Amino acid sequence: MQKARIEQPNDATEGTPNMTKQRPATMGAFTKAKIPYESVKDEMRRNLIAKLRAKGELFPGVIGYDRTVIPALVNAILSRHNFILLGLRGQAKTRIIRALVNLLDPSVPSIDGSPLNCHPLRPSCAYSRRLLREGGDDVPVRWIDRGERYQEKLATPDVTIADLIGDLDPIKAARERRDFADEESIHYGIIPRTNRGIFAINELPDLQPRIQVGLLNILEENDLQIRGYPVRIPLDMLLVFTANPEDYTNRGNIITPLKDRIDSQIITHYPTTLSDARRITDQEAWTGRNGNPPQIPAFYRDVIEEIAFVARESEFIDQSSGVSARLPIAVLENVVSNVERRNLLASETSMVPRMADLSAAIPAITGKVELVYEGEREGPRMIAVNIIGRAVGRVFERHFPSIEKDNGLPAKADPVFGKIIGHFVGDVAVDVSDEMPFDEYQQALLSVPTLKKVAEQFLKPSGLHENALGMEFVLDGLHQKNLIARTSVDSIYRYTDMLATMLHNVKGDD
Repeated sequence: MQKARIEQPNDATEGTPNMTKQRPATMGAFTKAKIPYESVKDEMRRNLIAKLRAKGELFPGVIGYDRTVIPALVNAILSRHNFILLGLRGQAKTRIIRALVNLLDPSVPSIDGSPLNCHPLRPSCAYSRRLLREGGDDVPVRWIDRGERYQEKLATPDVTIADLIGDLDPIKAARERRDFADEESIHYGIIPRTNRGIFAINELPDLQPRIQVGLLNILEENDLQIRGYPVRIPLDMLLVFTANPEDYTNRGNIITPLKDRIDSQIITHYPTTLSDARRITDQEAWTGRNGNPPQIPAFYRDVIEEIAFVARESEFIDQSSGVSARLPIAVLENVVSNVERRNLLASETSMVPRMADLSAAIPAITGKVELVYEGEREGPRMIAVNIIGRAVGRVFERHFPSIEKDNGLPAKADPVFGKIIGHFVGDVAVDVSDEMPFDEYQQALLSVPTLKKVAEQFLKPSGLHENALGMEFVLDGLHQKNLIARTSVDSIYRYTDMLATMLHNVKGDD
């Protein structure tokens, strides 16, 4: 027999239990190294415990779940549970299950050539057992990287048992001259090929019930049987699933025996605070353009995040479908792109947005919400405009004092906004747009008395461009509070007197 070959270690060997400083490359060397067998769930449990003791980050990039979802995930893994993540679209379900790979060892041993990644000490398929019988100590041992031990399948109605579990391969049987009853005539599906790893099924309810039945034994007895062969193949793996609650009624269902065999059901949710929402958007949005990052004040970022919060409360939107966290990400990217477009057209360099740039975000909203009947009647664009307006109004209330309407005084007498509101009398109008050169844009806003002072007092802008944005935000906020009127055509905002606009509309109707 060949002399046992020992490979020198690398960083990938760290973390394997009782691992020597060398990585055995043959069965003979592996046996001498006395490396014990450890199941996938025990391996993940061990690595999770080490991370908890070190107070390390468990799921990088997953924000807002520290007191809700992550503790439930930790408990499931410590309990060695198969689990399902149940939540609406855009709640980081796929990100979480893919992050589970970080709880696996950097590499683990397997019999080289084994279709099921069989452990050298526990060969689970006929092919691996035959290799050991014929090759003995010379059988090569392959070390599998953690990335190879994760597989994911999107459940669709056309998925078959053969895809997931396996089936008889008549061509293989004929080529190798094997009897159909021979276990080695089987072609294994994606689940057994992920043996000794993590297998995830996305959107589980979309899987046909008869296919879901095929998962029952894998979940409960940790084995599988193909085509009724009198052989059971033990599997060592963690199974995780994701599902959208809407799917339970609209597209499919999870059969009761399968739900019973899934050990833990973990409910995900949308971010509950603006700060968490902003961190998610900042992490995911692509905003760096040609090395010139956008300069977006905090109040404007709050408006972008508030759009999603308002949408999740809107009576015109089907809340059972959810409003994805991808919505503010797409909104921010569209706003930045509109700033970039303006700079290219006007040969400017400032990356500070304008309130009118929010009109460019409407396509990012209309495609990400499902409208109820009343919303369909209003139209998706009108609903998007309404949502943006309500978001602006909410953020405006946080930064500026309210106007007392029950003191008997007209709004024009308000100590903060009186002169601004009083400026818009009769036919006076201020036009701003997303394409105006900055000098023209700034002059239009400076024509309103005390507007610059109010913006500086309450928003503390930095620089001319942020100051101009702050002034436009004041006008838009007053419009959302029905104190001045605003009409918009092709991203051109015209601010006018509320009463004059109402009278003009009445005359137009007549």
